[in-house]
Amino acid sequence: MRKAYIIWIIIASALIICGSILFGGVMTMLNWDFSKLSTTKYVTNEHILDDSFSDITISTDTADIEFIASDDGNVRVICHEEVNAYHSVSVDSGELIIKLKDEKKWYEHIGIGFGTSKITVYLPAGEYSSLCVSGSTGDIDIPESFSFGDATVSLSTGDVSFFAEKCEDVSVTTSTGSINAKGVACQSLSLSVSTGKVTASEIRCSKSFSVNVSTGLTELSDIECESFLSEGSTGDLKAKSLICKEILSAERSTGDVLLEGCDGGDVKITTDTGDVRGTLLSDKVFITSSDTGKVSVPKTTSGGKCEITTDTGDIVIEIK
Repeated sequence: MRKAYIIWIIIASALIICGSILFGGVMTMLNWDFSKLSTTKYVTNEHILDDSFSDITISTDTADIEFIASDDGNVRVICHEEVNAYHSVSVDSGELIIKLKDEKKWYEHIGIGFGTSKITVYLPAGEYSSLCVSGSTGDIDIPESFSFGDATVSLSTGDVSFFAEKCEDVSVTTSTGSINAKGVACQSLSLSVSTGKVTASEIRCSKSFSVNVSTGLTELSDIECESFLSEGSTGDLKAKSLICKEILSAERSTGDVLLEGCDGGDVKITTDTGDVRGTLLSDKVFITSSDTGKVSVPKTTSGGKCEITTDTGDIVIEIK
């Protein structure tokens, strides 16, 4: 039995060595370009559009999406896509519609793929009535040269960069990925991730600004809004110069809330195991509670209400 076992070990080792040599030889012939092993074939299709539109709807699966201001003022959509999973591009009743048409057979979903589908949308810079983008896996980039009425972006896995300079109501959601919003002036802004990081800066909201994170860091800077609400399970909230006319509200299960030069008419912060630290800009009537942590707040008796509650965290607040 032992002799047979040794023989099988020798045979297996020999096969591994032969396979490694064969693999190395093949990859050397291919200049170690793994994309040449792909069984998925890609093609680039360009669509030039003459019809006018004000609404934009994009529905895809695994494609990255990038908006670019066109130099010549013309509209064109370039799709780098799988041969049998292409995107239809059309204008219908004033709406630009880009939609995935997956015509792959079931067996064509099995294979090796190293490429990435991408949709590049060239549009004249300016204002559009609405934007609706939905995808499964892919990144989305929206630059500052565009403005929208309502904008809704929804992904399963991917990063979103939203820099549209002027909007009304904006909602950006991704399950696994990061959101970066910058330079946005709008009525309301909602950013939501399950697992990922949220970064927002230079935001002006005439109404509400909300950030929801299950697991991940939230970093905010230079924010002005009527009201702010952030809920999360695991991850810190770091805010610098977050100014709310009405209420500044934050809730975390496991994570710190760190405020630098922030303020609100009223402030309400709740954590389970996280610290609450930082500076506010105006006097508050403090109502604080911590089961096992240190509490250090100013003994001011005027201003809005500041209610801070933790289970096992410290509370350290100063008036700047």
